Amino acid sequence: MDKVFIKDLLVRGIIGISEKERSAPQDIVINVVMYTDTSLGAQTDDIEYCTNYRTAAKAIIAHVEKTSRFTVEALCGDIAGICLALPGVEKVKVRVEKPGAVRFSKSVGVEIVRRKKDAAA
Repeated sequence: MDKVFIKDLLVRGIIGISEKERSAPQDIVINVVMYTDTSLGAQTDDIEYCTNYRTAAKAIIAHVEKTSRFTVEALCGDIAGICLALPGVEKVKVRVEKPGAVRFSKSVGVEIVRRKKDAAA
């Protein structure tokens, strides 16, 4: 499988369990790898046969900005569902990080892998 990726997408959203975390949007860093077959897009040079990373990024940003989640795990699942709904995406790896959430760490977060065939079951 080929990979289409979005690296270090910075979005501001409500995520966390404490009152402080839920009082204002905070930085969330998102990395996505979508596994798909890019051969037809490469042969035709036509975006209609490609996994459009811009479409994916816009959908992810819109979702994060309009929803609020208590856990990073839930947000990862949401993003995986968005990506798996795109044509041709068979598998996705999603990494969501909260920079500065834990003292003395650059970032903390969760990384998941989901497959379209598992979501359909």
